[in-house]
Amino acid sequence: MGNGKDIIIIGAGPGGLAAGMLLASRGFEVEIHEKNAQPGGRTSEIQLDGYRFDVGPTFFMMKFILDEIFSQSGKNSDDYLDFMRLSPMYRLLFSNHSLDVYEQKDQMARELDRAFPGEGKNLKKFHQKEAKRFQKLFPILKGPNQHMADAFKPQFLRALPSFAPGKSLYDVLGDYFTKEEARLTFTFQSKYLGMSPWQCPGAYGMVPYVEHAMGVYHVKGGLSEISRQMAKACQQLGAKIYYNSPVKKVITENRKATGIILEGEKQKRCDSVIINADFGYAMSHLFAPGVLKKYAPPNLAKKKLSCSIFMLYLGVKKQYKLPHNTIVFAHNYRKNVEDTFSGKLSGEDISFYVRDTSTTDPGLAPEGKSALYVLTPVPNNRSGIDWETQKSQLRKYVINGMKKRLGLEDIQEHIEVEKIIHPQQWENDYHVYQGAVFNLAHNLRQMMWFRPHNQFEELDNCFLVGGGTHPGSGLPTIYESGRITSRLICQKFGVAF
Repeated sequence: MGNGKDIIIIGAGPGGLAAGMLLASRGFEVEIHEKNAQPGGRTSEIQLDGYRFDVGPTFFMMKFILDEIFSQSGKNSDDYLDFMRLSPMYRLLFSNHSLDVYEQKDQMARELDRAFPGEGKNLKKFHQKEAKRFQKLFPILKGPNQHMADAFKPQFLRALPSFAPGKSLYDVLGDYFTKEEARLTFTFQSKYLGMSPWQCPGAYGMVPYVEHAMGVYHVKGGLSEISRQMAKACQQLGAKIYYNSPVKKVITENRKATGIILEGEKQKRCDSVIINADFGYAMSHLFAPGVLKKYAPPNLAKKKLSCSIFMLYLGVKKQYKLPHNTIVFAHNYRKNVEDTFSGKLSGEDISFYVRDTSTTDPGLAPEGKSALYVLTPVPNNRSGIDWETQKSQLRKYVINGMKKRLGLEDIQEHIEVEKIIHPQQWENDYHVYQGAVFNLAHNLRQMMWFRPHNQFEELDNCFLVGGGTHPGSGLPTIYESGRITSRLICQKFGVAF
């Protein structure tokens, strides 16, 4: 039974779809307007001559959050999605070592000792201490964190030491592991947030913990399948999704969001607007001049941003049978990271990630072939790099890296189709502010109540979901942002959540 309240969601990305499911199941009239022809945004799919690629995320953790979103909407995720738990989760390639990373503690300890003698015994301490950090911080991150006064609540005060103030993620992992590359095994995950492990707050020690404690997953058909199935569930619950329906502006009256203007000038009114567009893009494009103050374009330009990524999607007429996930560290990894976050390219000594689904999910490529997804962290567009000029050289470095570091000597001659997405294309084609695909940086001054609020602080009846709001980037936290926002809307209108 409906409750008479109309909600418009701008964007059918993961946060918008999560909110759409939860709100539609609670009787709200939900409309989702998506500029593309398919759901997902950066969690959608690219198809090239029979090859299928995820645009963005390729594996995910904290599956329980997605399961809960479905369950709280009256659905069962297993009825929609075929989850595949990965073991090993991924392979790491350093200059002189390789390491297969396992969720199973005994197997992981043995692998650590094989690659870094003496480090295996330290895994138990890592699990014990980071489990406590997660238990204290995760309940706080699940809350809306709308007010600084929350910092004085007993729950937060008890958790304060777990934020590891003054320590980076790299520092925190030094409490467990002594060898440089052993420490990097548990700190490269800062890249999931678009940050350097030497700058990422120590509180995020819980990110490698949840990976090791709960495992990582692939979804048959690719992670874009999650978006497709969430969109299907939204529609089954009564939500209406309009594709090829870009939103031009949010209508505001007396500091309230009251509707949207679509391309073509059609207006639609509602009781609340949820913005699932990229945060920086939304602040720069979706409001009339003068509406915003705190996040007006000049203030937005002062915010710290994540890095970007250079993508190669390769359709290859051969199966190399690599591990599902392989992460290759630059020989001088710290320099490569520092270059990335100071707006420079590192030349040929790059880090990159390759997903090869040829054995785990062969349906993503024609029979006997492979769909290789190759990601390289690079500076965002504040760097001033001319990517159209640099893309050929960077592609050459990536291909050479695959030849030398992965042993794929014949890779070039077997490429049938390919697509590049560089930072300027992220900005132009995907509406990602400054090409910073992981959104606002996750430094301490841009976390929790310092991050744009789920109940947008500039306007009433306006809510945010996605990586640019609380709790932050990464699929699990983006789904959580949809749940937090849904709860706030239910509270606003007196609907049980």
